[in-house]
Amino acid sequence: MSLDRLIEKINETQNPTVAGLDPKLDFIPEYIKTNAFKEHGNTLEAAAQAILEFNKGLIDALHDIVPAVKPQCAYYEMYGYQGVKALYETMEYAKQKGMFVITDGKRNDIGTTMEAYAIGHLGEVQVNGENIAPFLGDALTVNGYLGTDGIAPLIKTCQKYDKGIFVLVKTSNPSSGELQDKLIEGKPVYHHMGEMCENWGKELTGEYGYSSVGAVVGATYPAQLQELRRQMPHTFFLVPGYGAQGGGSKDVSYAFDENGLGGIVNSSRGIMCAYQAEKCDEKDFADAARREALRMKKDIMQHIGEIKL
Repeated sequence: MSLDRLIEKINETQNPTVAGLDPKLDFIPEYIKTNAFKEHGNTLEAAAQAILEFNKGLIDALHDIVPAVKPQCAYYEMYGYQGVKALYETMEYAKQKGMFVITDGKRNDIGTTMEAYAIGHLGEVQVNGENIAPFLGDALTVNGYLGTDGIAPLIKTCQKYDKGIFVLVKTSNPSSGELQDKLIEGKPVYHHMGEMCENWGKELTGEYGYSSVGAVVGATYPAQLQELRRQMPHTFFLVPGYGAQGGGSKDVSYAFDENGLGGIVNSSRGIMCAYQAEKCDEKDFADAARREALRMKKDIMQHIGEIKL
């Protein structure tokens, strides 16, 4: 199963973290942008080239210590087709380096439209008799709040191509409770979504007890994270909200089981912009990202202990 591969990478690195690759131009060192603008002018192509060079530098510095990357589609789509090409090439480079790739797209639709999203991001499309993978992600974040109609096409694709999904359950944003905390039959909406994730994943359970239907559960709500870990014993958690959004290492520790499995914690700005926080030479951006990734690993591992399969 797809998430078995992620779990094995986490065990290999003894590091349950994922580096979010959400590159705004403001995050990219000036020398990289200067070179790109000199070659291509003030164009979307230049922006995309700068993003790709930045991402490759980060991947080079992180691939042996961080098991996964999570590029957020919006930060690439905002630069048009050139940005989307940079997204593909970022995925391709991360895969070449042995990293697990989580595409953060939060796709949400029903029927044949959701089938198209599923095939585009996790499957293969047929072109004149040839099967081609449009993107190279191992897993995709999705919004399940349209119900089973929006998830069923993804399940079929995950089964066919050995891929995974992470369904939004309890998100880390401040206003998530406006809907997700509302009670239905005495239980909050996010509990119902958690139950649905457990059911959707029943036919996709892997070797380590977790299914390929994961859940997005934010670190900014540690009590709910703890509740959901008990409620969802077969669901692997993708945990945003660590660091810049206010979640701490103790907060994220509730995502994990007694073997240190069950979750992966995201950091985007904390890793990408570590060189800015350190105020070091911008040409040291990749090494600064590595230092922050190692600091984050140590911070989290102190609470969960050794990871064991």
